[in-house]
Amino acid sequence: MGFRCGIVGLPNVGKSTLFNALTETAAAQAANYPFCTIEPNVGQVAVPDPRLDTIARIGGSAKIIETQLGFVDIAGLVRGASKGEGLGNQFLANIREVDAIVHVLRCFEDGDVTHVEGKVDPIADAETVETELMLSDLDSLEKRVPAAQKKAMQGDKEAKIAASVLGQALDLLREGKPARLTVPKDEDEARIFAQAQLLTSKPVLYVCNVDESAAADGNALSARVAAKAVAEGAKSVVVSAAIEAEIATMAPADRVDFLSDLGLTETGLARVIRAGYDLLQLLTFFTVGPKEARAWTIERGSRAPQAAGAIHTDFERGFIRAETIAYDDYVACNGEAGARDAGKFRSEGKDYVVADGDILLFRFNV
Repeated sequence: MGFRCGIVGLPNVGKSTLFNALTETAAAQAANYPFCTIEPNVGQVAVPDPRLDTIARIGGSAKIIETQLGFVDIAGLVRGASKGEGLGNQFLANIREVDAIVHVLRCFEDGDVTHVEGKVDPIADAETVETELMLSDLDSLEKRVPAAQKKAMQGDKEAKIAASVLGQALDLLREGKPARLTVPKDEDEARIFAQAQLLTSKPVLYVCNVDESAAADGNALSARVAAKAVAEGAKSVVVSAAIEAEIATMAPADRVDFLSDLGLTETGLARVIRAGYDLLQLLTFFTVGPKEARAWTIERGSRAPQAAGAIHTDFERGFIRAETIAYDDYVACNGEAGARDAGKFRSEGKDYVVADGDILLFRFNV
């Protein structure tokens, strides 16, 4: 199961620089002019998790495989994008395909880096992009809702559900509010709402791109963004894309001292990943053996068969049980044998809700 975050924002806010740093590649061209990113670049990022190293050491695993989170670098949006301005609706289509939006906002002053709006104002920038996404959704629903209402009047059950939930979203958009405030009343409405792939239904993480001096504690501009995020129920993190780009070129052994000198204890990558996980309501479970220790990503609330399906569809289809050890028990008992002896080794059925950090072994029959 892959989860992807789309990196969006106005031109020249540091999107591609951040993408390069996150993926530790130079896949996305970073240049001081609008629309330097023509096609969306996609990068898979290994999610840092010290628990995996511990499990691998205890289990004597020869190989470690981290779980992955995808980032899509989407070209800069400008005012009027929903009507084709700039490079137009192709970028809105790219956003539609991601699970969450990482909205990069410029929170630094630099006369050498032009700003497409002529001034540095992250709140105004956020509103510009959000408005374009809302206008695109509004245009879509103003066509779809009347069609659904017409079919509903003819007795179409599915259309009746669509007319209800999408009509609620349309009312919100007309009030200038994002579609993610829609509250489906049951599973059918939730399914149809998800299938609509509305741009403003995506959860949002604001990334405040600050200069090096503000990397540890942020600044007045990032504080305004943090307040906005709290008011919206969104998330925000402070990152210096320039610092992250520099860290990406360093040997791992040199990074700790470099970060310490800047008053930092971890990279922006770790903060963005953690915030992204929280935003998408994800958790990690592990599998461990002599060949490899591996981390897997699933949605919170997933049951054991769904976790098995993250490894292989056959595991879910033929699921029998999940042999389970909690991470803390695995470490405290020094592995599977100790956990068995201590009574911490459990056999769970199809209704078991997987907990973050579980070490699982699936029994299945296809």
